[in-house]
Amino acid sequence: MSRIGKNPIAIPKEVKITVKDGRCLVEAAKHKLELSIPFGITVELNEGFATIKRTNDSKQARSLHGTIRMLVSNMVDGVTKGFKKELDIVGVGYKAQIKGKHLVLNIGFSHSVEMDIPEGLKVSCVGNNKIVVEGIDKQKVGEFTAKVRKIYPPEPYKGKGIRYSGEKVRKKLGKALAK
Repeated sequence: MSRIGKNPIAIPKEVKITVKDGRCLVEAAKHKLELSIPFGITVELNEGFATIKRTNDSKQARSLHGTIRMLVSNMVDGVTKGFKKELDIVGVGYKAQIKGKHLVLNIGFSHSVEMDIPEGLKVSCVGNNKIVVEGIDKQKVGEFTAKVRKIYPPEPYKGKGIRYSGEKVRKKLGKALAK
């Protein structure tokens, strides 16, 4: 039995979960998320709790048991609290700004980099060198921040680039100091 999969998910009073035709729909206030439940996994709703169970012991069902439980739990957290990730831009003259539905990065290239902001995400710039990404879908928030970071990941010699807030970049010694 999956250690994560067997734990029940506490459902707050403002959240409504419906399971129908292999789809799990989580709703609260103005937010709505949907997940396709694979064959071999069922979602049971009790008073105040949701339990993820598997119908058989196939390898696929065993491997998806804990994953589906965490996805449903993240959906409940997303519609109630939301998710937030922050990126820091390190470098002299590097900056970010929002123009309409685009994130514009000036990070030392000969041109500025424009990225479309996906639907359902709220992106804001705090000052010139901090980007805050917020949304109800954990995967979308994480994927967008990873795409932004991938444009200019932190380099190990001077530490310039885009990094997650709180990320430690191990700096290397330069060629002259390596001996």
